[in-house]
Amino acid sequence: MTDTPVVELAAPDIAKYRDGGAGIPFVHTWDSGKPGRHVMISALTHGNEICGAIALDFLFCLNIRPSTGKLTFAFVNIDAHALFDPKSPYASRFVNEDFNRLWEEARLEGPDDTVELRRARELRPLFDTVDDLLDIHSMTSNSPPLVLVNALEKHVAMARRVAYPAYVVTGPVFAPGKRLIEYTPFDDPTNDKTALLVECGQHWAAASGVAAKETAVRFLAATGVLTAEAAAPLLAWPSLAPQQVLDVTDGVTAETDTFRFTQAYRGCEVFPKAGAVIATDGGREITTPYDDCALIMPNHRARAGQRVARLARRRA
Repeated sequence: MTDTPVVELAAPDIAKYRDGGAGIPFVHTWDSGKPGRHVMISALTHGNEICGAIALDFLFCLNIRPSTGKLTFAFVNIDAHALFDPKSPYASRFVNEDFNRLWEEARLEGPDDTVELRRARELRPLFDTVDDLLDIHSMTSNSPPLVLVNALEKHVAMARRVAYPAYVVTGPVFAPGKRLIEYTPFDDPTNDKTALLVECGQHWAAASGVAAKETAVRFLAATGVLTAEAAAPLLAWPSLAPQQVLDVTDGVTAETDTFRFTQAYRGCEVFPKAGAVIATDGGREITTPYDDCALIMPNHRARAGQRVARLARRRA
């Protein structure tokens, strides 16, 4: 994969959203004054994944307000995003470390001090109050959009209510740390809080901006912030394909800098038979461990020690 990808999307100017009145920069919360759920959409968890910022900018222009409960829009890793340069778009994923691997108490409450940890600590009390979260992301590969959820069935059920994208991927990330969707309040089977992470497609492809808006509108409809009638004219695809649920079983990590996939896989390819060679890593062949194995989010830019893909089993 080239290190100089075509950047089809233009990042919106988010400076106008700095002061949202919530006491946290780049966070806007609207309280209906009536009992109800706290619904939140977050963008720029990674500073260079601009499709989420495009979706939030679109939603701001619609002047949406909740009739019950609360609604929050938040731009997350704003320091990383400030470094975004379309001429070198991979360079601004984060400043010091991945914001989306910090969501365990030992890190949040520990002695470390990084740009991302400071922002996570600032936002943590807000996330503690959220009932339904949509976190908008994008990918290195030109994969079909995916919604990622933790393994709990309440999250799968919410993904089905949103009904988009067509692929629902459950289970662990197979990398150190915890994602925001795995943060303790969301990862509790005894409550009804939900968290979805949508991967909208290749980072800077025009289609990713469309997918981000589509997911955001459908999420607001699924959570009752928008009525079906209000959401309908905002949708790019009124008719949707049935969803497939893919349960992640394995992670693939590169052991060498010479890791190569055997083809230019996009993601969501399904290999009918176990033992199919999908990559080589030095002199080692990487094969599928079972029949009907799906390849999730192949990373063609990974180096030794980095995760390059996940493998998943299609749910009947």
